[in-house]
Amino acid sequence: MNAFTLLPFIVLIAAMFLMTRSAKKKQQQAANMRNEMQPGSGVRTIGGMYATVKEVNEDTVLLDAGPGIDLLFAKNAIGAVLSDDEYNRIVHGIEHDLKSDADIVPDDASSLTETDESADAAAAASDDKAVDLGKKDATEDEADEAAEAAEAKADEEPKKTDGDTDAK
Repeated sequence: MNAFTLLPFIVLIAAMFLMTRSAKKKQQQAANMRNEMQPGSGVRTIGGMYATVKEVNEDTVLLDAGPGIDLLFAKNAIGAVLSDDEYNRIVHGIEHDLKSDADIVPDDASSLTETDESADAAAAASDDKAVDLGKKDATEDEADEAAEAAEAKADEEPKKTDGDTDAK
């Protein structure tokens, strides 16, 4: 055999060696992660269930999945040990932001522009009745009065329900 026929076999063996080495490295990382579990840690199982570690044994883990619900899992069934922030974000919907110590921006901008004096003046102004400074034509006044009369007449008429009809 010459060197060219051996080359594909050498490349194949090297690729298999590299793949098994990376798989072993991942398995070792997963085992270390499972060994670092402590009671109170938030975890996700390989089935996608989120729970809190209650007790860690040699091969099993007792998980608290809710009030009064304790489940016994094999250690190998733990897919990930989560940080406290990540667990609270996923399970409880609590967002913990590093900037949470900063001031929170309000929904409206009025509190950003008002001072105590302007807020007092605005409150005093809102107590007064609105003053109409515009001129109205006589035709507009008559139209307003006609609309008010039509509304009053509609209110006086009895309302019909779905079952009542005028036909006999």
